[in-house]
Amino acid sequence: MSDLQTQAPLLPVLICPDPQLRKMARAVTPADKAVVAKLIPSMFATMYKAPGIGLAAPQVGRHLRVITVDVAPNDVPTPIALINPEIIGASEETVVQQEGCLSVPEQYADVTRPARVKIRYLDEHWVKQEIEADGLLAACLQHEIDHLNGVLFVDYLTPLKRNMLLRKLAKAQKELKGKR
Repeated sequence: MSDLQTQAPLLPVLICPDPQLRKMARAVTPADKAVVAKLIPSMFATMYKAPGIGLAAPQVGRHLRVITVDVAPNDVPTPIALINPEIIGASEETVVQQEGCLSVPEQYADVTRPARVKIRYLDEHWVKQEIEADGLLAACLQHEIDHLNGVLFVDYLTPLKRNMLLRKLAKAQKELKGKR
């Protein structure tokens, strides 16, 4: 984790059911280079402070196709910024993993996703890259790319489980506001 990533300004994370979380993010273009160069360090700083392992620009009110992830394998920070990420391959094999989300604080549920994915993206230097991932990184990448499309992990749950989780979230948020 660089000083830039820890010293950058923090961004407010939008909380469900904020309608901004359901908007589709637009593709980043070369005209966005300066904005993205400032956004990525702030996204990392916000993600690490939370603490979280992934953050998508729409979660901080920026509707650009940018995500940051760091699943810190072996407790070694491994930050990855992905611009315009797209899933170009996914395994037929699926896995169930418990997921949470900075925009759905302190709520967790089992989500079924492809076990392995291949992602094409531009890195922070605007170089085209591909990454193959499995395990926690694969789940995190899919989760964050979903945010770019206005999809939350709760959308993978049955209506009953989703409603229960969202009611718990609303109650917790109401209690939090009451303490302020």
